[in-house]
Amino acid sequence: MAKKTVRVTQLRSAAKCLPRHKACVAGLGLRRIGHTVEVEDTPSTRGMMNKVHYLIKVEGE
Repeated sequence: MAKKTVRVTQLRSAAKCLPRHKACVAGLGLRRIGHTVEVEDTPSTRGMMNKVHYLIKVEGE
């Protein structure tokens, strides 16, 4: 059975954010504004996405 994935796009810079939020953006695999990655839809990635919801856009929920 295929694992469910979601597409995450970084919309804003994480430069002036808290170190924990920068770590979440890096943990999701995002590197720059406009960068899109596909991540597995797991509770841990959901937690990271919720933490930095103001920096990213999530598609395919």
